[in-house]
Amino acid sequence: MLKPDYPVRTPQLALRPFARDDLDALYDFHRLPEVARYLYNEPRSRAEVSVLLEGKLAASSLTADGKALCLAAELAATGQLVGDCTLFWLSRAHQQGEIGFVFHPAFQGRGLATEAAAALLRLGFEGLDLHRIIGRCDGRNLGSARVMERNGMRREAHLVENEFVKGEWQSELVYAILEREWRGL
Repeated sequence: MLKPDYPVRTPQLALRPFARDDLDALYDFHRLPEVARYLYNEPRSRAEVSVLLEGKLAASSLTADGKALCLAAELAATGQLVGDCTLFWLSRAHQQGEIGFVFHPAFQGRGLATEAAAALLRLGFEGLDLHRIIGRCDGRNLGSARVMERNGMRREAHLVENEFVKGEWQSELVYAILEREWRGL
């Protein structure tokens, strides 16, 4: 089980559980075509973001494998919500996890996703005693690929046209890092 001491701090961010009053800020970036471009969904309506937020409200701790920990990323200096981060507990038996992150485009290029991903890796390895954590992204999403590489994750696969999404074949990059590799960074 993992219930972090909140907020989880990085140099620029505070990661915390989502709250009901996060709806406007979450909608502000989940509605954007440039955010949905590399995701499975289209830009979300306010009603869709409201439903998404309901799920995130219930995911402030990890109690069993197959579940996700959803964290709001806010700027430490201002408290402004700028990102949506997830740690998935894929398998207790195999000590596997996965990280995911989505940031408002207005705040990209500042190292925020890199910091958030590092915090998610730390939570997975130290909090859940995971052996291996993966991250996946659309093959065209070079920004997310670079975030994972900056955190010591190695590209393990380039799955060419492995999924038919939004009317086209899309490729996927799979990154991973082992706990011993992470500790050696």
